[in-house]
Amino acid sequence: MSTSLDLLKQTGTVVVSDSGDFESIDVYKPQDATTNPSLILAAVNKPGYQRLVDIAVKYGKDKGGDIDSQVGAAVDRLLVEFGKEILAIIPGRVSTEVDARLSFDKEGTKAKARELIALYESVGIKKERILIKIASTWEGIQAARELERDDKIHCNLTLLFGFGQAVACAEAGVTLISPFVGRILDWYKKNKPGPAYENEEDPGVQSVQKIFNYYKQNGYKTIVMGASFRNVGEIKALAGVDFLTIAPALLEQLKNDSSPVPKKLDAHAAVSSAAQIPKVTYIDNEPEFRWTLLQDQMAFDKLHEGIKKFAEDGETLKNLLKQKLSA
Repeated sequence: MSTSLDLLKQTGTVVVSDSGDFESIDVYKPQDATTNPSLILAAVNKPGYQRLVDIAVKYGKDKGGDIDSQVGAAVDRLLVEFGKEILAIIPGRVSTEVDARLSFDKEGTKAKARELIALYESVGIKKERILIKIASTWEGIQAARELERDDKIHCNLTLLFGFGQAVACAEAGVTLISPFVGRILDWYKKNKPGPAYENEEDPGVQSVQKIFNYYKQNGYKTIVMGASFRNVGEIKALAGVDFLTIAPALLEQLKNDSSPVPKKLDAHAAVSSAAQIPKVTYIDNEPEFRWTLLQDQMAFDKLHEGIKKFAEDGETLKNLLKQKLSA
């Protein structure tokens, strides 16, 4: 009997594993995998990953320089080691995130992206298999625009909560966006409690539906990958979307379920729909982009909160490596 996970894949949605724990990835046969500083931090605290930490620490020491330079090199190598291990399991691509502290630094983001790609290439991984993950700030989107155009580096624009962010990403020609579903729901439950917010009534689901339909109506090639889920209801409500990145616990629920997963999103239906979404543009208008983001309180709050949390987890990871480098 087909599982709900099988049925989800049959709607045309590509399933991606949202985990740094590659020992759990192979079970669900995803095409791609995504990582972030929080997921890597959770994984490195497990004994099975100490060998990767050891490789990263040795690399940092061999690079030399002051302790901060060694830590920076070790962190990058650790991210790449995780990516390399994951790519040995999956057929597709892995997403590797630039330091969240670079979220408002266009040139710094580009430099770090190039460093990560060079590091991957030094261990035999072609850049076609990597998505560089960048926060969907004005600076991040502009960095991705130039990386895609000038360096042919594929980018995954993350921490995406608002429609304006999504429009600018598509106009920038980025490979993929990660609109966060569950974190939108979290904000509404906290700030506008009352409604059940289930399935199609979930504001996170509605956000991804609108982005998907707008992209298809306007012929944008950017992949829409729903991310950050709180329950399988959100996942099933987006069946048919391009990609979904799903944490192992929810993949397990889908694998143990056999209920139907009807297709909810369809590119052809979006294009032929009478409800066409008015076209807007932000990519060359920084004031308008910033104003639109500011007007969407949820998107503004969650973008900045997400950057702060990833940066904090990144610092914890750096401190962990610093202790080992200083030992």
